[in-house]
Amino acid sequence: MGSTQFGNFQNFCRDSTLPICNIFPGFSYENSDGSKGGCELLGIPLSHGKHLGNLGSIMLCGIAIAVTAFLLWRSERKQAAVGRREMQVFLLGYILIEICEIFTVGKFPLNNKVRIAFTGIHLGLIIATLWILMLNAVVGYQLLDDGTPMSIGLMVGSAAVLFIGTGYITLDTGYSWTGHFDSSLSGNNRNIALYVLYQLAPLVFLFVFFVLETVLVIRVLGERKPMIYLVSAALLFALGQIFNYVVSVHICNGTHGKIDGALFETLFTLLSVVMIWVFWSSITEDDWPMPVSNTYS
Repeated sequence: MGSTQFGNFQNFCRDSTLPICNIFPGFSYENSDGSKGGCELLGIPLSHGKHLGNLGSIMLCGIAIAVTAFLLWRSERKQAAVGRREMQVFLLGYILIEICEIFTVGKFPLNNKVRIAFTGIHLGLIIATLWILMLNAVVGYQLLDDGTPMSIGLMVGSAAVLFIGTGYITLDTGYSWTGHFDSSLSGNNRNIALYVLYQLAPLVFLFVFFVLETVLVIRVLGERKPMIYLVSAALLFALGQIFNYVVSVHICNGTHGKIDGALFETLFTLLSVVMIWVFWSSITEDDWPMPVSNTYS
């Protein structure tokens, strides 16, 4: 696969502001040589030649944290809702992601080693939180009693494995602890492990989540209205990714490096999370009809 783009991050990092790019020389805050041919996000100039790269994303991260905290509070009031605790675990994961995003995508003038540490935590949280979201769809089928120590324990425990594994690979790459991933620090920045974990695994988790929830709503609950919220969440998330991966470089060039697609990715991801919560809330109302026999028989 040496002649393919699979596993390569160079073009992504040249054209977009992704947290993973912080671990690759040439795309760090101190060294942006790899951005040549794309667009370097400069943001707002500060003293001593430094800059605050992504003020818009930082502000939106703050808004996202506040909005998600409100959703946590609203979830707590839905005492009889199926999967209430599991949904709250997902929301907590998203809050932690947004905190990390302030320092990874926000491009604060931090020490590079500190930024790499935040990047490892950030990437680990992304994988773990999307895994938790997928498991939230499984909870709806009531294979285990929701909200129990076993249900929460299995969810958090399995997510912790993904968090630690992803975080370790990211930090080993950035800090060159073992030297195993040093080849990814130059050239096309080819890192198969992180490519699978950061680019592909989240898409798989999201696909399974949407399929399971669609089956639950249409075949089990026999409803259609909640699908409006679920489809809206999918479209908003996809729109955010388009801004981040496709439109970003054009926004950056058009604003002379003031902003790029990362700002819009943060916005649309927040709106997607809100719609996921609205979807979950809509299918956990007390007046939904519950099946009394095997739906698939």
